[in-house]
Amino acid sequence: MEFRKSSIEDIPEMMKIINQAQEYFKSKGIDQWQDGYPNEDNLKEDISADESYVMLIDGKIVATAAISFRGESTYDKIYAGEWLSDRKYGVVHRVAISDEFKGQGLSHEIMSFSEEKCKEYGYKSIKIDTHEDNFVMRGLLEKNGFKYCGVILLEDGAERVAYEKIF
Repeated sequence: MEFRKSSIEDIPEMMKIINQAQEYFKSKGIDQWQDGYPNEDNLKEDISADESYVMLIDGKIVATAAISFRGESTYDKIYAGEWLSDRKYGVVHRVAISDEFKGQGLSHEIMSFSEEKCKEYGYKSIKIDTHEDNFVMRGLLEKNGFKYCGVILLEDGAERVAYEKIF
């Protein structure tokens, strides 16, 4: 298993994995990623900003994630709680794993990789948000030392539960 920066050529395979995640959410009644997000333009923006990564096993793309260090405007206000810190932070977005490789602990590897990237850039905090009903992601975050902090609002007004980890 290895991680590398994504390239434009990776987008079709990344979208295939994201589409699988969208179908999974739909089948579970989770109203996340059901409105055309994320899409190819989002991935192109991540790649252009040098924030997009893929995980490979035997040379095959099996997962994708974005790790950003530009801050997140939707994190400026948090409701029904508070962030653990006000220090600079990394943000993890658009985590998706191929259906073929689910259940193998790869999501834990993505969280560990994200944390290492934060440390590499001198950050000691990582934040992430997810849909309230995405219990798989919420469980993953808690198992990886993230603490529930409250609720943030996306640009479209949708609520997301927010987590932070200090290291």
